[in-house]
Parts: sequence; structure tokens; C-alpha cells
Amino acid sequence: MNSKKIFLSLAVVSGSALIFLSAFDKNPKKIKVEVKPERPNIVVILADDMGFSDAGCYGGEINTPNIDFLANNGLRYREFYNTSRCCPTRASLLTGLYNQQAGIGKMTEAEDEPGYLGRLADNTVTIAEVLKTAGYNTAMSGKWHVSNTNVQKDPKEQLEWLNHKKDFGDFSPLSQYPTSRGFDQFFGTIWGVVDFFDPFSLVSGTKPIKTVPKDYYQTDAINDTAVAYINSWKKTNKPFFLYVSQNAPHWPLQAKPEDIAKYKDTYKGGWDVIREARYKKMVKLGLIDSNTTKLSKPITRATSWENNPDQAWDAEAMAVHAAMIDRMDQGIGRIIDALRKTGKLDNTIIIFLSDNGASPENAAAYGPGFDRPSETRTGSPIVYATKKQAMPGPQTTYSSIGRVWANVANTPYQYAKAESFEGGIHTPMIAYWPQGIKAKKGSYSNQRGHVMDFMKTFVELAGAKYPTTYKGKSIIPTSGVSLVPSLKGKENVGHTTLFNEHFGARYARSGNWKLVSLSSDTTWHLFDLSKDKAETNDLAKQNPAKVKELEVLWENWANANQVFPKPSSSK
Repeated sequence: MNSKKIFLSLAVVSGSALIFLSAFDKNPKKIKVEVKPERPNIVVILADDMGFSDAGCYGGEINTPNIDFLANNGLRYREFYNTSRCCPTRASLLTGLYNQQAGIGKMTEAEDEPGYLGRLADNTVTIAEVLKTAGYNTAMSGKWHVSNTNVQKDPKEQLEWLNHKKDFGDFSPLSQYPTSRGFDQFFGTIWGVVDFFDPFSLVSGTKPIKTVPKDYYQTDAINDTAVAYINSWKKTNKPFFLYVSQNAPHWPLQAKPEDIAKYKDTYKGGWDVIREARYKKMVKLGLIDSNTTKLSKPITRATSWENNPDQAWDAEAMAVHAAMIDRMDQGIGRIIDALRKTGKLDNTIIIFLSDNGASPENAAAYGPGFDRPSETRTGSPIVYATKKQAMPGPQTTYSSIGRVWANVANTPYQYAKAESFEGGIHTPMIAYWPQGIKAKKGSYSNQRGHVMDFMKTFVELAGAKYPTTYKGKSIIPTSGVSLVPSLKGKENVGHTTLFNEHFGARYARSGNWKLVSLSSDTTWHLFDLSKDKAETNDLAKQNPAKVKELEVLWENWANANQVFPKPSSSK
């Protein structure tokens, strides 16, 4: 065996930090050879509109054994944030930037403003693009929702397209599809909202999928495709980045009957019973401290649960929401199992989180149009249950859990999706990595993180380099902070300041002080999160100087990051 082969053999010896080579040296010297750890595979699983306390390991009563497994054998974050809505969060997560920097300040409609392009900007890179340059295989399964939507000008034609009656071509410009932004493979939907039994804008790569099997369910398809990707990489030594972007449990409330049946009695006790039980469980788990995190007052309701004439409908709605999460968790179990069977699990970092708080929207009130069909492929009319006249669950009904159940799902926080209060922006986040996490299994991290941090974290773990230029474009420097210290069990504050704006909903956070306003009201509210994490005690009137200080911080951030608040929208 020649010296080159000896060196290569020694270099791959597992666990060796120092290797001494002397056989070919007349005066042997200790040669220090650093053996770099094997680069991890990376799997990001992003839930859609899942409340902070929905999963069992975050206080919920929903059966989530696989998400709980990741938490109990990994690390749960107490201070992790998103950008309050689906596509802005996805843009921030993928690019390592604030979402306006990435080009999606609102939704996916194109506007002539740099922060409001409705698509990923040309001067950004995705995690997939960066990791490809470091030799990673890349694939995505699920919801894209960061490209301009090709909408038909004629509303009738748009409905014919949504109803699978006519074909009008690409769902977005092909240059904005995932396979044009670093992903080797993609299966999923280009747009946001889906019929879970027969989704619109479903593609494989760039090719539209014209029909689906009779027993099709989108959540299963997303997770089973992720499993297929993992199995295809069984024999390769190249690491991989897999982005599993779920649609569940975003409205419409559609689930399989057998999953709904599991929760047929769970929510009959009403909103307050569930909310209080979740809060108590969160305290018992050690997720929150009852001294600093009080259960915020329940959202204003038209009636008590006892006097609620729609008890049966409301209990069923939350049962369907739970069933959608349950089904997603089952698929996550299959992903974990595939990693285990292919021998990849130990050196795979799995991230699980939600893109924003649970949704308070009344989906039925939107009615058909834009991304919502009026009938199924077979011609059955879809009921938009504005008067709760049709039970949620089947393909033929569009409805949502609404603002009161959303308040429960986001226990213990106030408000919900699209707002900058904690109920909208505070996400459950779990990191699992048997070979790499040095923090105690099942412990909590207080590092203040944000979805834009994944870029910097993964670049560090992959030994990649975040580019200054890419494909001839100057790239915006990442705004993220590495999460690696928290994975090692080290105390690290993370972000000292954080900001957000979405349809006028704003916040500025500096340390534990947070200044926040609603989308419907420009009034600033001030909270000391070191004592009041649920934002129950507004200190704005007592601290005008602090209000002004944080307002200036927000304005400076907004001016530097292409942020121009726009009027609120019903979409």
C-alpha cells in the first residue's frame, strides 16, 4: 500500500482527532491532522398555521408522538420567532433575510416596490442554492408559495382553472419555481391554499400533475414523497438538504374520517376547558414559567360555550384541525423511520416548526375565487359555510377554526396569525440531531431565534460559504444569527433586536422590551417580556421614553429593509 492510500485510510478513522504519521519520515514528528466531523443531513419540516400549543410536547392534547419524540430527544426553543404569515415566513426561512429584504413584504401579488415583489428577489440566495455549492443533494416536498401567482383576468376562467376544468399553463413563471432556486427535485404546490383531496397548482419539478388517485390526500403525498427522496439517497455519501413544507393544518378544514373520529369528543367541553388544560400542561412541562407567563385573557366572544348554539359545529371544527395535525405527525413518523432504516438518522438534524400562529380567519367568508375553487373536479358544489350550515372535514366544505379556537391553539399568547403579538409570531421550534446536539436531551433553549437563522446555522454546519455574489448578482448579507451555540448547550442570547411588519402589524423588540401594534390600529403597546411574556400589561403610558426609543429603532429598521407598511387586506 502506498503512502497516499495509508493517509486516506487513516483520515477516515472514526473518532480520531490526532493521527501520527511517521512511517515515511526519517525524523518522525507528530503531525496534527484535524479530522472534520461528517457533515450532517438537514431536514426542515414546516407546519402551516399550527398553533404554539397544538403539539403534545408544547402543551396540546393532540396526538403527536413523532413530533414529541423529536422534542424529548432533542431541544425545544422557548424564544423562537417567525414573520406572522405563510409566504413571508417561507421567504425569510429560505433566504436568511427579513422577508421584505427577500422580496415578500405582503403576499405573492407583484408590486413595483423592492420589498413587495411577491417573489424571492434576484439579489437573494436560498438555503438550497448555497448548500448545492457545498455538494449537498437538495429536494423539496410541499408548499412553495414564494413566487408570483399567474391569475386569470376573467374570474370565470380563474374558477374553471381552480376547478380543474381548463388548463391555463404555468402557475408561476418557471424561473421562480423551486427547481430554479436550488432544489434538484420538487413535488408540491406552487400556490398557497389547497384542496387537500385534489390540490390546485400541483407539480412534479415543473410538470403539472393533471390527475390524482381517488384516495389522494395532500399531507400524505408530501410526507411520502419526502420518504421517497430519503430512500433514493440511501447509497450516496453526499449529504442532503430536504425541505418538507406542509400545508396542514391551514384551512380549509379537510381531513380523513378515521383521523377526525379520534377527536369526536375531545373538544365538546369548549374553548376555556382546553385552553386552561393546555396552560397547566405547559407549566408542568417546564416550557413556561407561571410567574412570567400568565394565561392571557381569552379573546372576546359573542357568547359563552355553554350558550353557544353552534357547539357541535365548533367542536367538530377543532376536531378536524387536530386530525390534520395528527395525520401530519403520522407522516413525520414515516420520515423518521426512513432515516433510521437508511442509516441516516443519527447524523441528520431535523428541524420542526410552524410558519406562524394559528389562523383567526373566517375562510368561508372569502368564498370561491383567486385560489379557492367553487366545485370539485367531479362537479360537486363546495359549500362555504358562512352560517356553519355544513360540517367541516370533507372536500365539499371550506371552513376554518376561527378566531376563538385560534386563541386556544396559541395558548398562552394573545392574537394570532398576521399580527405581531406573540400569538402571531411565536413559533414552536424543535431541533433533533443525535450525533450533533450536545445539550441535554429533552431540554429547552432560551436562545432568541428567528426563521432567518437557519441559513447561517446550516451554512456553518455544512462547511458552506454564504456568497457575496451569485449568478452575477450582489447578494444581501444574511440577517441571521447562528443557532449552533444552542445546539451545543451553550448560553447565548441570540438576537438582541428583532422587528416585523405585515399589513401594518408591527413590532420592535430590544432585549426584553417589545413595542407592538395591531394591523387595524397604529397605537403602540409596550411590554416587558421578562415579566410578561403573554403581553397582558401594557406599559406604554408609563414609559413614553421607552416607546419613543423603540419606535425610532423600528423606523430605522424599516427604512433600511425596504419596509413600507401597506393598508390591510382581506386575503
